[in-house]
Amino acid sequence: MSIIEKLNVSTVRNLESLDIVPAPTINVLHGENGSGKTSILESIHLLATGRSFRTSKIDPLINSDQEQAVVFARLQDGKEIGFSKSRRQSPELRFRSEKQRNWESVARELPVQILDSNSFLLLEGGPRSRRQFLDWGVFHVEQSFVENWRRTKKSIANRNLLLKQRAPDFAQISAWDSELCNAAREVDRARSGYLQIFLPLLMRLYSEMDGAEAEVLEIDYECGWDRERGLEQVLTDNRNLDARYGATQNGPHRADLSFKIGRSKAVEILSRGQQKILVSAMKLAQGLLLSEALDRSCLFLVDDLPSELDKVNREAVLAQLVGLGGQVFITCVEIDAVLNCLPEALEVATFHVERGTITA
Repeated sequence: MSIIEKLNVSTVRNLESLDIVPAPTINVLHGENGSGKTSILESIHLLATGRSFRTSKIDPLINSDQEQAVVFARLQDGKEIGFSKSRRQSPELRFRSEKQRNWESVARELPVQILDSNSFLLLEGGPRSRRQFLDWGVFHVEQSFVENWRRTKKSIANRNLLLKQRAPDFAQISAWDSELCNAAREVDRARSGYLQIFLPLLMRLYSEMDGAEAEVLEIDYECGWDRERGLEQVLTDNRNLDARYGATQNGPHRADLSFKIGRSKAVEILSRGQQKILVSAMKLAQGLLLSEALDRSCLFLVDDLPSELDKVNREAVLAQLVGLGGQVFITCVEIDAVLNCLPEALEVATFHVERGTITA
C-alpha cells in the first residue's frame, strides 16, 4: 500500500523540522496563509517525484538560512524513502537504503496526484500539461511505456540537432525518423489503450459529481500527427519545414487532449468552480484506475480545497476521495470548511501549522 506511516521534513522553505505520524485516510493541515501547510505537501511531492509542483527549480525550496533540505518517509509496509538536496550538489534519493539513479522506482512505489490551483492548466494551459497528465496514467499501468517514451525523446532530440545544421544531413535524419516512428507507434498505442479505459471511468465519476454539461462534454485524443498519412510520411513531407524551424513539428511530443462542449472549448463554457470539478474528476479517475490495475492506492495532495468550491462541490470531491480508500493530505485555512464535509465516523488526523511548525 502506498501509505505514509511517518514523515519527517527538515528545512524545506519555512519548515524547520517536522515529524508527522499521519492517518492512513484523511489528513487535514490547517493554518493561516504562509504558515507552511503547502510546503508540507510540496515536500511529499518532492520525495515522490523529484519535483516541486510550485516551481521548476529545487534550490529555492531550501530554507534560506540552511545549506540542505531533507525529506524522509516510512511507508506502511516498512519501505523507507529519503531525499536530500544541498545547494552545491545534485539531489540524492535513497529507496530501501540504496541510492537511486532516477525516480522511476519511487514514483511507482508512491504514486502521487496533486490538486491545486495549477490543476486548471489541464483545461486552460498548453498541451504539455495534458500530455504529462496522460503519461502519468500510462506510466503507472504499462511498464514498457517509459522506455518507449525515452526512445521518442532521444530520437527527437537527435533529429532536432541535425535539423539545426546549416546543411542538414537528411540521410542521418532518415535513420532517426525510423527509430522515432517505431517508438512513437508504441507510445501512441499505450496512450490510446489507456484512454479507452480511462475516459468512460472519467465520465462516470464526473456525472456522479453532478458535473456541468456532462451529457455533452466531448474529450478527444490527438496523437500529434496526421493518422491518415502516417508519421513516416508526415516526417518525410515536412523535412524542409522542420529544417526551417530547426525542430520536429510532428510526433508524440505534440499529442494533446481536447475538451469541447458543442463547438466551443469547455474552458470557455464552464465556470471556474465547474472547471475544478472536472479537473478533480480527472485526477480521481486516474487514482481509481491505478488502484484497479495495480491494487495500490494513489496518494492525493489537495491544496486549499475550499477555494472556489462551495459546500456541495466540496462534499462531492471529498466523497470520491474517501471512496478511493487511499491516503489524502488536505490543506485549508478554516478547518471546519473541510471537516463539515466529511462523514463523522471517518478517521481524520488534523494538524495545525503555524510558522513552519506543527502546534497541535
